[in-house]
Amino acid sequence: MNIVNILEEIEKVDGEIYERLNPRRAAMKSFFNIGKKISLAAMPLALGSMFQKAYGQTTLPTAVVDVLNFALSLEYLEYHFYNHALLGTDVTFTYPTAAAKTAITTIRDHEKAHVDLLVGALGSSARAPIAYADTDFRAGGTFATVYTDYNTFLAVAQGFEDTGVRAYKGQAGNLLVSPGVLQTALQIHSVEARHASHIRQMRTAAGSTVYKPWVSLGASGQANDSGVPQVDAVYAGEDLTVQANVNIANITGAPNATAAKLAAVESFDEPLDKASVITIANLFLQPGKKLS
Repeated sequence: MNIVNILEEIEKVDGEIYERLNPRRAAMKSFFNIGKKISLAAMPLALGSMFQKAYGQTTLPTAVVDVLNFALSLEYLEYHFYNHALLGTDVTFTYPTAAAKTAITTIRDHEKAHVDLLVGALGSSARAPIAYADTDFRAGGTFATVYTDYNTFLAVAQGFEDTGVRAYKGQAGNLLVSPGVLQTALQIHSVEARHASHIRQMRTAAGSTVYKPWVSLGASGQANDSGVPQVDAVYAGEDLTVQANVNIANITGAPNATAAKLAAVESFDEPLDKASVITIANLFLQPGKKLS
């Protein structure tokens, strides 16, 4: 979840969000430019100020608070997953290289920055923090070895990253009304996609199976190429070959139908809707702590 996701979710409950922001386009442009220069510690105040100016008040509307708190819930979940892999006393796997641990540390730090950003923007309206004790990254035993087996950890990490990229994918088209925000969205999205790609390459480096840096088809032609059937929901719909009413498989020039489908699927990513993201997230939350 990132600033662009947040704006898109707000639009669902406040269709005038971009009208509120567009008269302040110069301020928006300045905000994103300043974001490249100021410290992460100052970003929450900047984002909070942007929303307050958009609504002309110091208290955000209830619907907007709900959207931001949903985003915050997801960021807490992702932060705890990576943070525990670095600091948890029950983590018994060993990072194969210093670079591997550095990569996970970087991703963890990004998630923490997102949490801090949203808490700062929400102020006193921020939801109660999700503690590590509220999570269940073993998913009720589905991933029992997530913190004892490095390969299992990476497999779950891939699921998280690919979920994030797909959740973000559906937002860009709705940002055409605000070119400045769309440009920033594309910049953020490319970095998130690189994270997903890096996790896949880490999986390849850690074992004998080769995982492509992008979403592909599984060994049997199924949508899920992770090799982990328990995360099928993450890849539901990723085997589509039709884009804009055109069957891409028919125009790839591939030598056979199997290769044609593979080429078509790999050429396009599919979005993931909010309800599907919630279903996936709830796999990793304790009973009584699940999102709704």
